[in-house]
Amino acid sequence: MRTKSIGFIGGGRITKIFLQALKDVVFTSIKVCDTNENTLVNLKENFPQIETTSSISELAGQDLILIALHPPVIREVANEIAEIISDETLLISLAPKFTIEILSKLIPTKQIVRIIPNATSIINRGYNPVCFSEDILPKNKNLILDMLEIMGEYVQTDEEKLEAYAIASAMLPTYFWFQWHEMELIAQKMGLTSKESMETVYETLKASLDLMYHSKLGFEGVNDLIPIKPLADKETVIKDAFNENLITLYQKIKPS
Repeated sequence: MRTKSIGFIGGGRITKIFLQALKDVVFTSIKVCDTNENTLVNLKENFPQIETTSSISELAGQDLILIALHPPVIREVANEIAEIISDETLLISLAPKFTIEILSKLIPTKQIVRIIPNATSIINRGYNPVCFSEDILPKNKNLILDMLEIMGEYVQTDEEKLEAYAIASAMLPTYFWFQWHEMELIAQKMGLTSKESMETVYETLKASLDLMYHSKLGFEGVNDLIPIKPLADKETVIKDAFNENLITLYQKIKPS
């Protein structure tokens, strides 16, 4: 990846994920802007190579500007962002809802990228959907793809699918992490050690994913392999919760 300078507007979880995933990439400078001083202090402790600031104007001149803010905040600071953008700046939005068209009106530039980052990028095993503005320069496109390759896997997609990826990929682990952890605790109640319970859940889940998606048995074939289903009477409740909550959230985050 070619050496560039990078600036983050917002110092929250997504910025932490990017900084960790790209820790071995040498940037000429890394600047992070956030209005929360504690957030900046914590980031600096974990990533001493970064510069921190509470002023967006301090990011002027950075080659890459990443907007790591929630959608409502983007509109609030759009004018400040516009002031630090030049024709050479590559603008990367990590938020749903704000399309390239909307961003280009708020922050006049043709070099815009949208990414919906995945938390697993923090261990360089992300699955990150990306789309580019029509006028993106080839060198800028290649720069982003090189960066995403370091972070794991990526998929170039149509912009109208990004919010679906946010629900089906970026947020996906949160639907299951607590269940896996609960299963570990139940296994311990039944006599397994902490190490044994973690290994059991991990190894079984890993194999189950391969079975589900690589065996060619299909859902019905896989589901038929285990006759006893202790949670069968709860399946409808769980499915209803998935559909009600996730479809509602999708409607909320998709561009209006």
